[in-house]
Amino acid sequence: MIEHAPFPKDELDRRINRVKTALAKQNLDGVVIASPENIYYLTGMDHWGFFAAHVLIVNRDGEMALACRAMEKITFDNQVRNARFYGHQDHEELSDYVVQAMKDLGLSGGRVALERRSLFLHLHHAEGILARTQGIEWVDGSGLVDNLRQAKSPLEIEYTRKAARAADLGMSACIDVIRDGATDYEIAAEYMRVSTLEGSEPTGFGPFIRPTTRLGEEHTTWRGETFRNGDAVFLENAASYRKYQAPMGRLVYVGSAPEGAEKSAELAMDGMKAICGALKVGGKAGDAYAAWREVAASGGLAGYERHHCGYMVGIGFPPSWTGGSMVTSLFPGSERTLEVGMVFHAHSWFTNTDVVDYFISNTVILTGDGAEVLTATTPENLIIK
Repeated sequence: MIEHAPFPKDELDRRINRVKTALAKQNLDGVVIASPENIYYLTGMDHWGFFAAHVLIVNRDGEMALACRAMEKITFDNQVRNARFYGHQDHEELSDYVVQAMKDLGLSGGRVALERRSLFLHLHHAEGILARTQGIEWVDGSGLVDNLRQAKSPLEIEYTRKAARAADLGMSACIDVIRDGATDYEIAAEYMRVSTLEGSEPTGFGPFIRPTTRLGEEHTTWRGETFRNGDAVFLENAASYRKYQAPMGRLVYVGSAPEGAEKSAELAMDGMKAICGALKVGGKAGDAYAAWREVAASGGLAGYERHHCGYMVGIGFPPSWTGGSMVTSLFPGSERTLEVGMVFHAHSWFTNTDVVDYFISNTVILTGDGAEVLTATTPENLIIK
């Protein structure tokens, strides 16, 4: 079937060859993968059945097997061409099927990596797999495939650009409906309507819409509140295309902004420029944080620190647009080397500080010429509606 396959065969083949190279480099016979982002990356399997564990086994030759609920076979047959299927009934143990697939792929007695940090492989399944595979030398494979996903291919960049356009236009549309008396339901509905019509598919996270009283609650969203003159409306939204996430954020004041807001907006914009200026091929991720931190200090916030000023994005399944359970961020002192094709959700965030609240964030791609902001249509300057 595969009428809407996200990845052509040659793209998948290149990815599997990179996994084979990584396995050989680490003297591994195979890897057991449970992150839906990594399974999608290697097979193109795109559905919401991942609430129940899916386990992809890959051996050193690049042969693959997917173990999951038997009811997913129709989806598998429609979407996947490069793996075998091992389907368990709901009264059966997933681990029995994983172990059988491992035997069939020649991994008995081998040295095998296991994604220990996946949100989707809970303790019961993990313990079952480990208990039933005596003779295998297990090592932690968390990050093995994730690291291969960081620098995006031209096709992945194309998908990211489409997501960013939908996010940008959706953001502009929901800002337009903000007014005294507007509800967060209206704002959320307008964002979802426009971004969806512009090509967005379901996102991995958010959108987040909240008032002044909840600015510091970084992961709460709309719940039936009405905005009034003088309120600040926090918007952190995303769009998704073929599971590639493009988040962005803006802060909007209703009716009027407090004295000093213009200066805070300039500070946030200067911070974003500093982050983008520090994102250079061959540079370090920590350089971006240092550049942003210098702007914060110059604006009178010498003691202000955040956990990061952005993080990588790409393939994202619920409940995250960060690409899994690990957040790969632009944190203080990070020595991660920056490469062409990396995509970031960059933050210039000043809320609950000694200056008036302001915040902007963008999806930014690192090209050979430097950072390119993909969500630049919606203005970053002080927005009053």
